[in-house]
Parts: sequence; C-alpha cells; structure tokens
Amino acid sequence: MLKHVLRVLAIVVVIAIGVVVYLAWPDKAEVPLAQVTGARPEITAPRVQTIPTVKVAKAVGWPAGAKPTPAAGLQVAAFAEGLDHPRWLYRLPNGDVLVAETNSPPREGPGLVTSVMNFLMGRAGAGVPSANRITLLRDANGDGVAETRSVFMSGLNSPFGMALLDGQLYVANTDALVRVPYTEGQTRITARPETVVKLNPAGNHWARNVIAAADGKTLFVSVGSASNIAEKGMAAEKYRANILQVWPDGNWRVFAAGLRNPNGMALNPVTRNLWTVVNERDMLGSDLAPDYLTQVEFGDHFGWPWYYWGGYPDPRVEPKNPSLQEYSKRPDYALGPHVAALGLTFADDVKLGSRFATGAFIGEHGSWNRTPVSGYKVVFIPFAANGYPVPNAKPVDVLTGFLDKDGEAMGRPVGVIGDRTGAMLVADDVGNKIWRVTGR
Repeated sequence: MLKHVLRVLAIVVVIAIGVVVYLAWPDKAEVPLAQVTGARPEITAPRVQTIPTVKVAKAVGWPAGAKPTPAAGLQVAAFAEGLDHPRWLYRLPNGDVLVAETNSPPREGPGLVTSVMNFLMGRAGAGVPSANRITLLRDANGDGVAETRSVFMSGLNSPFGMALLDGQLYVANTDALVRVPYTEGQTRITARPETVVKLNPAGNHWARNVIAAADGKTLFVSVGSASNIAEKGMAAEKYRANILQVWPDGNWRVFAAGLRNPNGMALNPVTRNLWTVVNERDMLGSDLAPDYLTQVEFGDHFGWPWYYWGGYPDPRVEPKNPSLQEYSKRPDYALGPHVAALGLTFADDVKLGSRFATGAFIGEHGSWNRTPVSGYKVVFIPFAANGYPVPNAKPVDVLTGFLDKDGEAMGRPVGVIGDRTGAMLVADDVGNKIWRVTGR
C-alpha cells in the first residue's frame, strides 16, 4: 500500500513539474539582441521565471582542421592545443604566456539547483575536474606557435587571475589570493605559495581575477556573488559581488560593490582607470538583464541584488532597499543579455589594424539560459579619444564561428590578451586550445 501511495505521489510531482515547465519555460527573446547593447540599451519589462530557460550549447569540440572565423582582414591559427580547460591568460615581461588550466571546485550538496548546475556544466564542457595548474607557453622562434610547454605551478585551488607586482607573482585561487617570488625566464615555480588574503570560496561564481592597479602599489581582486539575487540571504554574500583593493601586506578594502560577477578587469590606456565586464542576473527572461562593460571608481555601487542597469528594481529581491536606488551607478556599456562576458583587454595590448585601434576586446563565453543563444564570440567595443565607448556604437564581431551548424559548441572563448607582437590570444576552454588572431 505504501509503495502504491509513493508511486502515485511521484507521478503527481512529475506532472506538476511538467505543468510548471510548460508554463514557465522556455522564455524567448522578444527584442533583437542589438537593441540591448550599447550605452542606451532597451530595458524591457522583466519576465520573472520560476524555472530558468535552459538553452546551453552542447560542447562537442573542434573537428580536425576546423577553427573559428575571424573578421574580414584577420586570420586565426592555433597557438597551443591539447590543454585542459584553459580559462585565463597572462603575459610575462619576457613574452612567455601563462595559462590557468582550471575549473570550478566540485559543486556538492543536495537539491535540485546543484543537480541542474552539474548537468549544465557537464553539457557545456565545464564538468571536468579542475587541473589546478598554471602552464607556461613559450614561442621562442616567433612563428606564432608555442613550441615550449611546461607546468609552471601546480597544486593550486581553482586558480584564475595572475598578476606581477614588485617581483611577486600573484595568483587568485578560488579561496585566496596567494603569491610566489618570480624571476624572469623561470619555467617552473617550486616555492610554496604565500597567502596574502583569504577569499570566500566558490559559490555560484568561483573564478577570482587579479590585476595590478595603476598606482603600482596595490592590486584589484574580483569576487563574484554566491547566488543569483542573494536568495541565500545577504549574510552569504559578505565581501562578494565586489572588487577588492588589496595591499601586499594583506590589508584590503572593498573598492566597489553591487557587481554580480565582475570577471575580466583591465586598466583603460587613456585614463588609467579600472574597467571591468560583469555577468548580470538570471531568470528575468531572455531580454534581461544586460551584461556590461563599465568603468569602476572607488565607492561605486552598481545595485546588485536590488537593482540592475542603474536603478531598475528587481521585484524578486527581499528585503527591499529603496534608499540605494538613486545611488546605483549606471554601467557605461551594455553587451547584451546573458552573453557571459568574461575576457577583457584594451587595444593598447592587441594590435589588429586601424579598425580595432581604440577600444576594448571582450571574450563572451556564451549563454546557458537564453533563446536564442547569445555570446559565443569575441567582440570589439569602439572607444572615443576621451576614453569612453563611442556614442551609439555597437559591438563589432572579431572572432565568431564557435558554434557549428547544429548550434553545438566546438569552442567557447574566455580570456583575451595580446602576445608580445600584438596578436590576440584567446583561451578556448571547450576546444582546449589557445587561438592566435593576427592582421593579414
């Protein structure tokens, strides 16, 4: 009898879930993506979802001989292949390139959310264990292919960002900013990393970035939120959704807040101010909220979780915070909803000709919850002479073709930097390659 009751209850639950899914999923975009980009994006009414749209491109890898499609006048080739989930890149002063081969720590614990996230990560090619290492690539003969590869650091904890400051190499693990002494030309670090600052680990956003500040004395460290809209409570978000400013002696402060997941960071070559790209919130529909590129100044608050795009309230967030609305800073440039903007570098680092001479290059990892999908490419944002995006300018495709004709992901771009010649290097964590883009 009990087995029969449990069987009936299970059927009822399955039917109920099916009804909810039918009513709430998937949400389809109602506005062209281009209208949700630029300095003045179209911000439509939110379509709150109980169950998110799930539309992630299945990771299939690159067929033999296949590669991404560069913009007209550019060409692309593999700089390195056979890596293990390469996410982030850093160029050392002698031209060597460091690659963080890394992934999220295991997502553990009971519950539907954990199960769904593990499924999505696996489908998107991110379900592999983290290699937890940094690999050094060297192109000594200058032919555009790294002929030397060595394990530079190992035994790390989901490492991501890397930065040199005063002879020390700083590495942003998921749970701490650490450092080791560095001598130019080294191909392997054996020193035990020293902890500079402990960071709140993992959560929804595990990747921590680090760059040296313009003052040459401090570092900026990005720490994403633990959740979508603080549904686990604000106590779980303490010192998250922030960019921290860290001193080498271990002192630190919150530099800016309300940034759901700031990832790529770079210094604007004109103003020397900090800029970042940010992944915005989910489950407001396929048209909201736009990921963005923005300048970040000390004391800024960009509204998360209460507000998006400079003051639009998220009706789901409790308790409310009405006093913050007028102080929520509006970002400088919308990149479109759910593009998963991760990589960022400016054109002083990448030299691809006059069309791309002034502006920012952004690696868009690609959406998992939008119909149709967005991102899955590298774009260029033109900047004016004043150091801000050109008014009314739209993103320009630089490297596309990461999806095949069936919409499956042969690759997904993440970190973007320039090599010592000015060519653009792009980390592809699904294709397990580093692509090199040059002018013809």
